[in-house]
Amino acid sequence: MKKSDSTKSLLIKSEQLLRIEDHDFAMRPGFGGAAIPVGIDVQVESIDSISEVNMDFTMTLYLRHYWQDDRLAFPSSSKKSRTFDARLVKKIWVPDVFFVHSKRSFIHDTTMENIMLRVYPDGNILYSVRITVTALCAMDFSSFPLDTQKCSLELESYAYNENDLMLYWKNGNDSLRTDEIVLSQFFIEEFHPSYGLAFYSSTGWYNRLYINFILRRHIFFFMLQTYFPTMLMVMLSWVSFWIDRRAVPARVSLGITTVLTMSTIITGVSASMPQVSYVKAVDIYLWASFLFVFLSVIEYAAVNYFTTVEEMKKLKGGKIPADFNATQTMAFDGCYHDNDIDLTPFPELPSTPNTERSRTATSRNSAAEPPPTEGTRLRRKKSIKHNLSFIMSNSYMIDSYSRVIFPMTYLLFNIIYWSLYS
Repeated sequence: MKKSDSTKSLLIKSEQLLRIEDHDFAMRPGFGGAAIPVGIDVQVESIDSISEVNMDFTMTLYLRHYWQDDRLAFPSSSKKSRTFDARLVKKIWVPDVFFVHSKRSFIHDTTMENIMLRVYPDGNILYSVRITVTALCAMDFSSFPLDTQKCSLELESYAYNENDLMLYWKNGNDSLRTDEIVLSQFFIEEFHPSYGLAFYSSTGWYNRLYINFILRRHIFFFMLQTYFPTMLMVMLSWVSFWIDRRAVPARVSLGITTVLTMSTIITGVSASMPQVSYVKAVDIYLWASFLFVFLSVIEYAAVNYFTTVEEMKKLKGGKIPADFNATQTMAFDGCYHDNDIDLTPFPELPSTPNTERSRTATSRNSAAEPPPTEGTRLRRKKSIKHNLSFIMSNSYMIDSYSRVIFPMTYLLFNIIYWSLYS
């Protein structure tokens, strides 16, 4: 004998049991009375992406609402609840919670809408929905990439202010739960809920719930992609200090290569970041390193200039043979040295009556000047011009000093930088 299909009348019995047709569910429960309390708890499933360029994050979560609607109470001898899907949700009143500062959001609908409604005999209701939301996060990149970002997802009722609906965390700090979340560039330091009020001049005060989380950026990726290559380029620029000062092609090509490489690194980092109006920590490091590389090129320009002046003076003074080609020597590939030139001393000039008189006058003047007494302050005989002349005549010393000054200064800069931003 064929059995009757009881599922055909199950939905009708449920709607009759809940008396849905007997009430106007366009109105909130207890309309005209005190505000209805709506408890919230959230389980964060994942943080899908965090975008520095767009300054937002995408999160998937289970949002659960708890409230009581006496209109849906039903008699039950077993005290068991009844569970429904999205089809019944559209026929009753549910809280109109939305996400403040959200850019995009949607309810998952594969294979059906991910919505659950559970009604208890005393009228208590659990309403759960699975949502993916993309919300704004105002990030501060002053310490990027050694930064810590604080973001929050904010929940609020759209239509009902605090006189009609009171949002609160169902279980206090335990109302926010998270699965094991692993991010590629961030480490999640903290997840915690909070509560506040929001005021709108036209509609009044609204309860607002916050899902706060703190993200600390992993530095290892940027060490490999930015900091280590920058350090290597700066150290590579110091190699020119050990190359002979007359090896013009070698030193110029090395300097230009390091400058162009630093420009490429700076451009690549700037392209992946938002165009902010303040200086980031990585900008300070990159531009300071670029300055070191640029100064190494300027250092060789000074060495080359002083060397040229020195050779021209020797050539004019007769200390270099007439057949010596200074231009070829300056462009020579690092094999030429000063001792390769036969520097013949000047022949002693014959004495004349004029020179004898000048020598006699000089000796008289020196004899006329009294020796400095104790307590007399001696005048400095080495002026700036004299020091400059000394450097110009000994241009090789610039390279010698640079081999020590550049590494020590860059080491000091790194110590200060990492102590400030770490």
